[in-house]
Amino acid sequence: MNKSLPMPEFWSHDRAMKLFQVPYQKRFQEAKDWSKQHNILPSIKDKDRICLFIIDMQNSFCSPVGELSVNGAIGDVKRTCDFIYSNLNIITDIIVTLDTHTSMQIFHQPFWIDQDGNNPELMTTISLSDIVNKKWIVNPEVAMNFNINYDNLQEYATHYVKKLHEDNKYELCIWPFHAMLSSIGNALIPSIEEACFFHSVVRNSQTNFEVKGGNPLTENYSVLRPEVLIDHNNNLIAQKNVRLIEKLLGYDMLFICGEAKSHCVAWTIEDLLDEIGRKDVKLTDNIYLLEDCTSPVVIPNIVDFTQQANNSFKKFESFGMHIVKSTEGW
Repeated sequence: MNKSLPMPEFWSHDRAMKLFQVPYQKRFQEAKDWSKQHNILPSIKDKDRICLFIIDMQNSFCSPVGELSVNGAIGDVKRTCDFIYSNLNIITDIIVTLDTHTSMQIFHQPFWIDQDGNNPELMTTISLSDIVNKKWIVNPEVAMNFNINYDNLQEYATHYVKKLHEDNKYELCIWPFHAMLSSIGNALIPSIEEACFFHSVVRNSQTNFEVKGGNPLTENYSVLRPEVLIDHNNNLIAQKNVRLIEKLLGYDMLFICGEAKSHCVAWTIEDLLDEIGRKDVKLTDNIYLLEDCTSPVVIPNIVDFTQQANNSFKKFESFGMHIVKSTEGW
């Protein structure tokens, strides 16, 4: 069990919901002083390699003004920062994912129209029957963005929605524009960015950033692979992140948190579980899910994915992963 470190003076919970510029040079010196004050060794000397894997703790999902602000995210951010500062001396690496999008993607409004030329409303789900019955068709005006002729793109879209159905994935959802490339929403929420930077200097351990979601023709909830890999002509449209999979499974302990529990967190863990099944089922014993540092997508009177999220975590636990709180000892 790790003896928790005190919180740095600059950190307070009211900082979690604020948008601010991290004072890097000031934090750099404070981090150097902190490591000396608490006799914290560089991560290269760690006997047990421990990783904190933070999924999509970006402004779009965590800030109260984010386009897809997750109810409960601010509390998750507070506890995640507490976890980082309390365990600076044993967290070897921090890996963060950045959901990253552009306007012309299959899950955004411009991609689809109805027979009258209207785009779907936000949070519309598009089923296989919707495609077959031509309730929704690909907008011919966007085809040029993908270097695919219109008929071929429509055929691909039909295949895509069918594949989601066959693989028991979520139906295609029309999401609000979020985590847009180069936007404020795309950035980590500042308190998480600050904690990662502080850890990086204290432990001499570079924060690893993994960008996902940029393929315009598939969703990418999981950072380990997009929702659909093969197109209607049996050609590869995207690949698994084999490098990251191998890195994650190489740690002695892997702690996972982030947003949202029902989507990007759950599907990343699902894919990790699938890879563990291929490699060594005993590796599930190395996985710790910080249940108090993640929350599901809930939009009042529209969608509530709480049950799906809870069911996923029960499944992960049944396969040997540990469901823990950030304040527990291990």
